[in-house]
Amino acid sequence: MKRPGFRQRLVRRLLQTAAFLACNPFLANFRGGKLYTGSWKRFCAPGLNCYSCPAAALSCPIGAMQAVGGSVRFSFSFYVTGLLMTVGLVAGRAACAFLCPFGLLQELLHKIPSPKLHLPRLFRFVKYAVLLVFVLVLPAADTNFAGSGDPAFCSYICPAGTLEGGIPLILTHPELRAVLGLLFSVKAAILLLVLVMSIFVSRFFCRCLCPLGAVYGLMNKISLTRLSVDQVRCTHCGVCARICPMGLDPVRESRSAECIRCFECVASCPGEAVKLVTSFSRPQE
Repeated sequence: MKRPGFRQRLVRRLLQTAAFLACNPFLANFRGGKLYTGSWKRFCAPGLNCYSCPAAALSCPIGAMQAVGGSVRFSFSFYVTGLLMTVGLVAGRAACAFLCPFGLLQELLHKIPSPKLHLPRLFRFVKYAVLLVFVLVLPAADTNFAGSGDPAFCSYICPAGTLEGGIPLILTHPELRAVLGLLFSVKAAILLLVLVMSIFVSRFFCRCLCPLGAVYGLMNKISLTRLSVDQVRCTHCGVCARICPMGLDPVRESRSAECIRCFECVASCPGEAVKLVTSFSRPQE
């Protein structure tokens, strides 16, 4: 017997897979560790996807934001910020649920049978500190002799970059293996931590560390599409809270910055009390 919402989950998984392939069409490049550097790299993917991934056709928005913010010519990335604001204002954090390749990986890892853990709410705020310090402040403040800033998040933290870019390039380029140092060991440890924790905690990186999720989450309350709960229909059965991959209670937190708009609660609600609405819909709450 199929679980409630099976069709919706299948559609979302297909969209996630399609987004992964659209962002990474050059899979053959993994064989030789070659990077695509064509005109499509001028554009950013809506999800976290490393520029240095051999298969990548698009840039990472966080990497692009750091690169422009820390350059000698520009101090603010209007293009990248405009892209993120457009996605966020239309759909809030839905890009995390439907378009992010690293989010798809975390969801697949969480399906591995294991005890499942709940993180304290305090961990939610770490990603905002990561956004402020490593994406906005350090690239602009920590510059070299030429005036260019260091893309601190990519350099010191990003597990997606280590997995998609660092490891494939190291495996295919012996000259890179010869200069590996402590920094790569630290980044490999962060990647391992994120992958292991994703087995036990649903979307661990999204909850705790992802600066892109922090940017989108800030616009959840004002996005055109959002969740709405019909309090008349709601029986407070708790199904939506148990199934939420972000550990939320949609009845109380339908507009939370943590909601990734995956609509698991919409698909699973037995009373059809949780629905997707737009700013032009008549409120149910």
